[in-house]
Amino acid sequence: MRERSPAATTNRATVTLKTVAKAAGVHTSTVSRALRRVAHDGDAASPSDIELAELAQAMGYVPNPNAASLTTRRSMAFGVLVPRLTDNVLATVYDALEETANRAGYATFVSNTHDDPEEQRRLVALLRGRAVDGLIIGDARLDNDNIARIHEKGANVILVSRRSPGALSVTIDDTAGGRIAGEHLVALGHKRIGVIAGPLYASTAADRLEGFRSALAAGGVVLRHDRICAIGFDVAAGRQGAQRLLDSPEPPTAIFAMNDDSALGVLGVLRERGLTPGRDISVLGYNDIPISRELTIPLSTVGCPVREMGARAAETMLALVHRLPVSSVALQPTLVPRATTAPPPA
Repeated sequence: MRERSPAATTNRATVTLKTVAKAAGVHTSTVSRALRRVAHDGDAASPSDIELAELAQAMGYVPNPNAASLTTRRSMAFGVLVPRLTDNVLATVYDALEETANRAGYATFVSNTHDDPEEQRRLVALLRGRAVDGLIIGDARLDNDNIARIHEKGANVILVSRRSPGALSVTIDDTAGGRIAGEHLVALGHKRIGVIAGPLYASTAADRLEGFRSALAAGGVVLRHDRICAIGFDVAAGRQGAQRLLDSPEPPTAIFAMNDDSALGVLGVLRERGLTPGRDISVLGYNDIPISRELTIPLSTVGCPVREMGARAAETMLALVHRLPVSSVALQPTLVPRATTAPPPA
């Protein structure tokens, strides 16, 4: 390479690969390959590759992702759809997913669908129009065929958090999680148990309910239909469900809220009514979000490896994009007993 002093002569706003190559006295393709090796395969980068990368950085070169996609047929980006990113669990999933994808050189674009199938279809079309390399979908529903239609169009698709028959997914084993919750409350001696679930078109709600009901049945406890409130996973759903259950002729001695956020709503209603969780009524959540252990009365819950789920979803998509073997993953939940669950009052 010949000597150069680019900083004093180059307009940073117009720096291209050709500009860097001219300054270095090499072919444009040499610079392109060097930058690619430094960015995506550091161990394979030679001293001259690193020198070229440092030169490009000093000159203010910024890669053009659109130009790169024309060459590699990849956009180096994934589209991510979730019902709502305000959900604590989904926010954590996305944070880990984005971090893992970024480390591999991929960007991520997230959109909220609010669990609206039509909005999901619109956003999928938009993302595919921008040639993302894959779709990571967190809002799959059991009551429509949207996921199957996306597959038919040849897109790389992975579900996260929720499952759908026949689709590649990275989830928590929610049936096992529901069973763990049921076994815990039955072991404590509860027979009048209420449930606050999400909508049953979401596998997270349907599977947790299935596992919970089977555990109660194995313990000789019948889960009455009128004690199942399939409302939602957020704080408002927890409040609404708790009010309905506590106002019934035979209030439950324990409530299983299928999300820690909804469990927080339950605790709020108990506080307003002068009831103490773990003494007057047991409350069990799901997911073990950080605030659960910091409450004045720490929340008993079913712990889930949520960050791992997000990271594994990104890793699975990376493998799929690079045509490596992939399979669905169901991570295992565990019981985290704390102060809000205890035997029913005498």
